[in-house]
Amino acid sequence: MDPATRHRASFRALHAHGCFVIPNPWDAGSAKALQKLGFAALATTSAGFAFSRGLPDAPDALAVGDVLEHIADIVNAVDVPVSADFQAGYADDPDGVAANVRRCVDAGVAGLSLEDTRPEPHGGLFEVSEAVERVQAARAAIDGAADVLLTARAECFLVGHPNPLAESVRRLQQYAEAGADVLFAPGVRERDQIRTIVEEVAPKPVNVLMSADTGLAVSDLARLGVRRVSVGSALARVAWGSFLDAAGTIARDGRFTGLHGAADFQRLNTLFD
Repeated sequence: MDPATRHRASFRALHAHGCFVIPNPWDAGSAKALQKLGFAALATTSAGFAFSRGLPDAPDALAVGDVLEHIADIVNAVDVPVSADFQAGYADDPDGVAANVRRCVDAGVAGLSLEDTRPEPHGGLFEVSEAVERVQAARAAIDGAADVLLTARAECFLVGHPNPLAESVRRLQQYAEAGADVLFAPGVRERDQIRTIVEEVAPKPVNVLMSADTGLAVSDLARLGVRRVSVGSALARVAWGSFLDAAGTIARDGRFTGLHGAADFQRLNTLFD
């Protein structure tokens, strides 16, 4: 069995029961480190990648070619399944989404996520009918190529929808009917809201984003019925936070006290040996 086929099978099996964490590296080094820490699967982060390129996290900041090259770098750096943060498919129409999804599948991913936020200058959410067509297009592209897991994201909590829970449930139910394997409403934080989403889209597995310490542990999310937990750009932002604090102290005060938290040189060498 070739690595891509093996990873796709094991990734699908992870979603069959229990609850697992799928952290988000932003480059090959962070991906290798996360694998060595024992995580069974990884997911890319478009925001983390954008920051590493000196770009903001915006729907139109990254070119699809650069994204695909980055995804392939992560896939080739590790021997665990990788799911791609594929934003809104980097295309205006369903045919374009399908074409780009096929290219993403060719990069060796075990899964990919598709969100329902319009690129600039329009912004906001796609109409539900448009978003459903895009999920259907992604599903058809995947089914014609490989057993890749499709995650559909309802971005209602992130765009300031007036009733984000009800609208997320409505959209996720339709995305499930359109062929999504996993459902995801990034931004949901309250226990009752998480439980409602899990119950309303059952038996489809649900991903929850933990982008900050909300007091919930993996065990809490498991009890709520969550199947998969990602952290989005959080690990990249933790790294950036330490970097900015240390560099800022040098620039502002001429002192090097911020370097005390640096990883041990030999530890890093051993990690990547």
